[in-house]
Amino acid sequence: MSLSNPHLSDYILGKVVKRPVLRGVALVKRHLQGSEVWFIVLAGGIGLLAGVMAALLGHFAHMLQSILYGFSPDLRLSALPNIEPWHLIALPLGGAALGLVRFIFPRRTRQPIDVVEANALYGGRIPLRDSLIVSFQTFLSNGFGASVGLEAAYAQLGGGIASKIGQWLDLKRVSLRTLVGAGAGSAIGAAFGAPLAGAFYAFELVLGGYTVAALAPVAAASLMAVLAAQLMNIEPFVIASTVGQTIEISGYLLYAVLGALCAGVGIAIIRLVASVEAVVRKLPIGDIWRPMIGGLFLMPVAWAAPQALSSGHGAMHLYMAQQAAVLTLLAVFALKLCASVISLAFGFRGGLFFASLFLGSLLGAAFAQIVNQIYPAADLDILNASLVGMAALAVAVVGGPMTMSLMVLEVTHDFNLTAAVVTAALCSSAIIRERFGYSFSTWRLHLRGETVRNARDIGWVKALTAQSLMRKNHTTLPDSLSVAAMREQVPLGSTSRVLLIDNKGDYRGIVLTAEAWIENQETLTPLRELARQTEVYVRPDMDISAIMRVFEHFGVDDLAVVNEDHKLLGLLTEKYVNRRYVEELERSQREFFGEM
Repeated sequence: MSLSNPHLSDYILGKVVKRPVLRGVALVKRHLQGSEVWFIVLAGGIGLLAGVMAALLGHFAHMLQSILYGFSPDLRLSALPNIEPWHLIALPLGGAALGLVRFIFPRRTRQPIDVVEANALYGGRIPLRDSLIVSFQTFLSNGFGASVGLEAAYAQLGGGIASKIGQWLDLKRVSLRTLVGAGAGSAIGAAFGAPLAGAFYAFELVLGGYTVAALAPVAAASLMAVLAAQLMNIEPFVIASTVGQTIEISGYLLYAVLGALCAGVGIAIIRLVASVEAVVRKLPIGDIWRPMIGGLFLMPVAWAAPQALSSGHGAMHLYMAQQAAVLTLLAVFALKLCASVISLAFGFRGGLFFASLFLGSLLGAAFAQIVNQIYPAADLDILNASLVGMAALAVAVVGGPMTMSLMVLEVTHDFNLTAAVVTAALCSSAIIRERFGYSFSTWRLHLRGETVRNARDIGWVKALTAQSLMRKNHTTLPDSLSVAAMREQVPLGSTSRVLLIDNKGDYRGIVLTAEAWIENQETLTPLRELARQTEVYVRPDMDISAIMRVFEHFGVDDLAVVNEDHKLLGLLTEKYVNRRYVEELERSQREFFGEM
């Protein structure tokens, strides 16, 4: 055969090249489906990628800040004592750049899917386009100085890449969710140089729970990510504590009070951001122009306190070292909170992860000074109180009591202090669960109409709809038919109920077969007079949880499935719906604990 035809030669070359690649992919898939060891190796590779991406993202964002604001790369934007006013024009310019991105990539009908939403509702499936756009928008927001952190971008990039690779390898639902958690958690671990905190970020915030089956892959990913970040000379997040100081029982009680205070402040912050965002959305400002307007509002705040800009790494170290007066701490707290609310409400992309750490450190330091002034015998260490408040407020806003406690342990190496941190974090977490029930990310999902309270997998509940559960072999009769005619067509014992429709095919209720066969029943009576549940039915898109609530509320055994045009589609029985729910719940639990 002659290969003089270039198209033919390209085709043959493509076949030769693709064949071994496809064989290799098939081999990898086969190993991953049946080997826990290979899955751990895959998770470690994902962690390595996540660590490199987190390091690069943080480096480029810091470099952009140093160029725009004219400071040395060895400094931090939020640690600058003052900023030349003309440098602050970077804030509205950053908003304009963000608006341009939204103009080029207009938002579709749905919001981008983040890692928590993906693992809770979609079995770990995240569109790569969503991850890239969210990460780039977060990079622009933080790089131009808006008061948001990069943690959302870290988690989105790590989880998004893991999801894409997992989908490409046809991983099962539980494996894909684990891999997404490993990718997101490892990126956070790399950013802070804290592998344990990264692993528990995956367990508590992305997977929704800890299991032995997920321990090894998540830990492997987090360790590899931190190793990658260290090899790239990324400075770890280290804070010096008052190491070795003995904490008395009264100190633990006071730190528990600080945890409760942080829980209340955390709830107020979450609600404040949502309320201001709702108000801003009602203003006659388009989505494209909103970030630029927000940048203009940020300029006077940044001029008054540069510590309110960016995520706040430099400012946190600054105020922990200075141990400033109470009024100064509270003023910076108010300005930082104001800057974060403006940034998020006006459309800058990012989260409150590090902002909550910084705000918590300010609140903890102020709390210690006030307590020592009122009750000198308490003698609370201001630096340690800052670290306790840092973790407790982060738990209230972000979630994850063990994540934040282990982060403090890894950045301070102080076990005595960590015990106090755990006390405050657990108090904060308990109050949040009882009085509010949401973190910052799940609250925003709640405002969009989702029933997500954490990353626990409820996607299978959403997938079990009335459309998928209904039976179509039910007996249907016209509502104008008489009882005598029904007796001829439906013998006693053949079915327990008959569904009625009118001459247009619209649903008109249910008639019990036994009721039609009662001896003293008038045989000429039309069936419509015996109909029940004429206004009790379910829509085809209702999930199994909503269906079960309808069964319980009305106390019925059967429900018709009716579309928006009132046409009868099928029938649901309570017995079958309950059985399917138990089966799927058991299967989900077995997958979660690695028994399948």
